[in-house]
Amino acid sequence: MPTQPSGQRKLQILQALAAMLEHPKGEKITTAALARRLEVSEAALYRHFASKAQMFEGLIEFIESSVFGLINQITERQQDGLAQACDILAMLLHFAANNPGMTRVLIGDALVGEDERLQQRMNGFYDRVELALKGALRQAAADVAAATASSPGGDQDRDIAARASLMVAFVLGCWHRYAKSGFVLSPAQDANTQIALLLR
Repeated sequence: MPTQPSGQRKLQILQALAAMLEHPKGEKITTAALARRLEVSEAALYRHFASKAQMFEGLIEFIESSVFGLINQITERQQDGLAQACDILAMLLHFAANNPGMTRVLIGDALVGEDERLQQRMNGFYDRVELALKGALRQAAADVAAATASSPGGDQDRDIAARASLMVAFVLGCWHRYAKSGFVLSPAQDANTQIALLLR
């Protein structure tokens, strides 16, 4: 580890932290336990991160850049609004399935007892996901209006907000179930059928 460039060492620390999060009933996650896992001193960790909270911030940054990068790809590639919403929901479920340790950050479970600003940042993450889903649903409503040469109803914005909120609650519920099952009940299982029912 000492011979690696700083960026690589930081990544290695974050990967080790994410791996430890995959074992919720295992050893308590402390900087001492993380240092033991990496076979370095705690001082070596603090050369790259000022605190454990900063390490969790690094994981959150990875989640944000990955998820919103994928959402941007979906909206650029997929013109149909309903298909956008479908693809965004599927991506969120598969992201958790592929990153079990990160799922505990996504649901806030790993942030209990940590700096309050970390959970606040995750709350902002949920808001941004909901905003992306609202955009997809607005596009879907515009698609329908264009196809039927009709004008949107007065309650449309309220309906879109309610549906986007429901979708975020669905995703969070799937993530929670996955984490609480010890990462056995994959959120990707039956995802297409569940999303189809949600978007009916």
